[in-house]
Amino acid sequence: MSANLNELQNATVGMTVGVIEVLCLQPFNYCKNMMQQGQPLSADPRVLYRGVMANAVNMGSCTMIQFAVGGSLKKLVSGEEQRTLKMHEEMGTGIVAGVTSALVGSPLELIMIQQQRTGKGSLETFKSIANPNNFFRGFLGAAVREGLWTCGYLSIPPIVRRNLREMYPDKFDTDNKARVPAALLGGLFACYLTQPFDTVKTCMQGDITRKTYGTFTQTAKKISEDGFTAFYRGATFRYGRMVCAVFMMDYLQAAVGPLLYPSAFK
Repeated sequence: MSANLNELQNATVGMTVGVIEVLCLQPFNYCKNMMQQGQPLSADPRVLYRGVMANAVNMGSCTMIQFAVGGSLKKLVSGEEQRTLKMHEEMGTGIVAGVTSALVGSPLELIMIQQQRTGKGSLETFKSIANPNNFFRGFLGAAVREGLWTCGYLSIPPIVRRNLREMYPDKFDTDNKARVPAALLGGLFACYLTQPFDTVKTCMQGDITRKTYGTFTQTAKKISEDGFTAFYRGATFRYGRMVCAVFMMDYLQAAVGPLLYPSAFK
């Protein structure tokens, strides 16, 4: 999200960046979801990319909302000043933008997870969840996860890059040199802090009949029966995806904006 762009422009950049990320990294997402639910993995590309369209719409729309809301909040916080936001301002705008995006992302992710579990088409899957009891199943977990994830990829990398360039100007004389450590730290923050919430959400959305998992607290209690580490099933795949995603999205948001709207960056 950029303060140089308006809400529509930030939304367009966000949607573009989100779709690119999903098309590249969907297999990581599939493996993470299956491991969280204790389901077997497949190396078949047709299975690895099952639900990719729902996930592309999910990430495209969520990232669009995150960029648009985050960009607006940055402008609101900085006011008329052209200044670098403070750490708590950067993180706060990212968290609010992420929680807002969960209103759209949670139902779309439910469709993707059901497709991965059942192998049904998007329309058939949508019909099976299109009732008030199911549509926002797992929303609380999604909201917490998206808030911290958005903070992890939109707010942490700029903070890390700025600090590295100030503290070690000889080693990190350009933003590109600081992107890898920024991505590693942003992905670490976004993954391991949010993994328990994501695991609860995934188990709830994979079990819409509620045979094993009920409410958020009932699901968390059920998972905890296998020990605290059960909340971190699939974390390796999720961290791998997040490091790649943070690097890609940090780079792409800086590259796609000027490419689509060069006049805004003169």
